[in-house]
Amino acid sequence: MKVKVQNVNSILLIVVLALVSVLAACSSDEEKVATSSSGDLAPVTLQLKWVPQAQFAGYYVALEKGYYKEEGLDVTIAPGGPDIVPEQQVANGAAQIGVDWVASLLPHIEQGMPLIQIAQIYQESGLLLISKKDAGITSPKDLAGKNVGNWMGGNEFEALALFDKYGLDPNSDLSFVKQAFTMDQFLSGDLDAASAMTYNEYHVVLESGVLASDLNIIDMNDEGVAMLEDNLFANKEWLEENKETAAKFIRASIKGWKAAIEDAEGAVDIIMAESEEGSSTREHQLTMMEEVAKLVLPEGFNAEELGKTDPKMFQQTADIAHQFGVIKEKADVDEAFTNEIFEMATK
Repeated sequence: MKVKVQNVNSILLIVVLALVSVLAACSSDEEKVATSSSGDLAPVTLQLKWVPQAQFAGYYVALEKGYYKEEGLDVTIAPGGPDIVPEQQVANGAAQIGVDWVASLLPHIEQGMPLIQIAQIYQESGLLLISKKDAGITSPKDLAGKNVGNWMGGNEFEALALFDKYGLDPNSDLSFVKQAFTMDQFLSGDLDAASAMTYNEYHVVLESGVLASDLNIIDMNDEGVAMLEDNLFANKEWLEENKETAAKFIRASIKGWKAAIEDAEGAVDIIMAESEEGSSTREHQLTMMEEVAKLVLPEGFNAEELGKTDPKMFQQTADIAHQFGVIKEKADVDEAFTNEIFEMATK
C-alpha cells in the first residue's frame, strides 16, 4: 500500500513540533533551576562601624573570594560612618549582623534592643596611650599632672579603668581632655599622652617622622584593663529563625580573616578597591592589616578559636562598662553573648 506524501509530511511536521516543544521545556526547566539556584542564596547584610579599611579586611576578603556564596549566602557589606550606629541598623532590620566594640553593644542591649553577640573577632584591645620620652611617662602613675587625650564618645573607658587602677582621679590628678581624630595635638605638644590604636593612630605618628624609640607606650592588655573590641552581633529575633545562616556567615568570615592574615598584600588590594580614592594610602592600609592581624590572632592564640568569645574577657569588659556608667546595671553576660553560633560554625 502506498502512503501519500502529504500524510508523511504531516507526520514529520508533528514529530518536529513535538521535539521542539520538549527542547523548549527542557530549556525552560534549566532556566528555572538556574534562577532557583541563584534565588536560594540567603540575603545577609553586614553593617560595619566605619568606612572600608583593613580593620574589616576579613569580611571583604570573604566576599571577594566567594566564601559567603559557597555557604549559600548573598552578603552585602554596608559601610559605616560617624552618623551610623550599627546597633540601631541591626535592631531595626536594616542589617542582620553588625560590627562594633563590646562596650558600645552593651548599653544598646540594656536599652532593650534585641541584640546578642555571636562572635568575637578581635581577641585583644588595640588601644594604647603613647607619650614622647621627654614627657617622662614611664608608667601609668606618671600620668599625674599631665594632659592626657582620648576621643571620648565611648572610647575612654579603658583609660578611666587605668586611672582607677593607679588611684588617679581624672578630674583632679590629671587633665583628661577630648582628643581630635588627628594626632596634631600630640605632635604639637598640647598633649603629654595621647590615645592611639595600634593599627591606626600609632602609625600616623610614626609616619609623621617620630621614631618608635622616642616613644613610651602604655598597653591596656598589659595593664589588665583591656576591653573587647570588634565583634559580630545579630538581631535576636532574626537569629531565632536563622541560626544556620548565622553559622554559615561566621564560618565564611573566619575563613576570610585567616586568608586576609595569610596574604596581607592581597587583602589590602581588595580593601583599596573598596575605599574612596584618596581616603587612605596603600602603605597605611598594609600597616593596618599587619597590626589588625595581631589582634585577631595574637601570639600564642589558638587559631581554631578565632571568633570564639572568651567569657572572662567579656565579663571584664562588662564590669568596666558598669564601673564607669556605660551601663547602669550589671550586664547579664549569659544573655549578652553566645558561643552557640561559633560552635555550630566550627563543628
